[in-house]
Amino acid sequence: MLPYELVLHTGLAVFWWIGPIIVLGIIPVLDLMVGDDGSNPRDEDYETLSNDRYYRWCTYLFLPIQLIGLARAGSLWAGSELSFVDKTGLAATLGLVAGISINAAHELGHRVERLERWIAKIVLAQPGYGHFFVEHNRGHHVRVATPDDPASARYGESLWQFLPRSVGGGFRSAISLEKERLRRTGSGWWSPRNNILQAWSMTGVLFGTLVAIFGWQILPYLLLQAALGVGLLETINYVEHYGLLRERRPDGRYRRCTPRDSWNSDRLVTNIFLFHLQRHSDHHANPGRRYQTLRSSDEAPQLPAGYATMLILAAIPPLWRRVMDKRVLAHYDGDITRANLSPGKRERVLAATQGPIAA
Repeated sequence: MLPYELVLHTGLAVFWWIGPIIVLGIIPVLDLMVGDDGSNPRDEDYETLSNDRYYRWCTYLFLPIQLIGLARAGSLWAGSELSFVDKTGLAATLGLVAGISINAAHELGHRVERLERWIAKIVLAQPGYGHFFVEHNRGHHVRVATPDDPASARYGESLWQFLPRSVGGGFRSAISLEKERLRRTGSGWWSPRNNILQAWSMTGVLFGTLVAIFGWQILPYLLLQAALGVGLLETINYVEHYGLLRERRPDGRYRRCTPRDSWNSDRLVTNIFLFHLQRHSDHHANPGRRYQTLRSSDEAPQLPAGYATMLILAAIPPLWRRVMDKRVLAHYDGDITRANLSPGKRERVLAATQGPIAA
């Protein structure tokens, strides 16, 4: 008897909500029980570890698992065996898979190998977030931890204020960046070389194929799982850079990104699930490093828990600010003017403390 048949026969409908149960319940508990892994790979092992094909296959294999799961979910959404609540739970579970798939695409999209970059675009088809391929590498990594980056949360900004700013700002930035790249190469927007159109076309083909096979009734669930996947990604963005601001050089330009400019966490269990994404400080300081070679740094500010726990805190703004605002201030020795503030708030803070000074 297959797992879904077992659920139907036993009435254990909670199974369809297994994704949220694992990510928001079990993993935070395991993070607390297992604790941190503060060990770093040795410098002399870097090349061997970086070239180990095992770690690459861990990301490659996410794609067939993801697509098989989505196709099976499509057949269940189209059927009459599940209730509306069960189908919604299945969509929530698939949405979390979609969010983790964006993380797999994030790892692959940073690579120079053509195959890995194409797999990244295909992986992004499920959440329908293909423009992330462009914006993350050429936008976010350039502007990270500055007020100009839509994916860097500002001090005092709630998750619910951040989400529309990040989603909308990232979309507009990706369009602008790709238009500029195509212009430099002498190509128009409708060129087959357009990375965004390539990725969006893959979403269209994937969703269109599933709808053609299973019917229009699965479309709301496809859209719901995609929205939840994007929401998970953007919430993680919120956690990764909240309140952090890169220093300026004497010429007014921002200094190169260092481990001080991203929140870090060494919680072992979540790091296993997210391809060491929590070692985000080293990732931004050294974006060319593969995930298995990322290191923890004493220089990096530390989150009080793993991402799985921080997602829950972020959803409750008063609780989030109670936990995180003091950590941002401690990171900057109590000087709020060194944090990433909205332009309007920076002007008010400076006016109150020093008089009107250019940010």
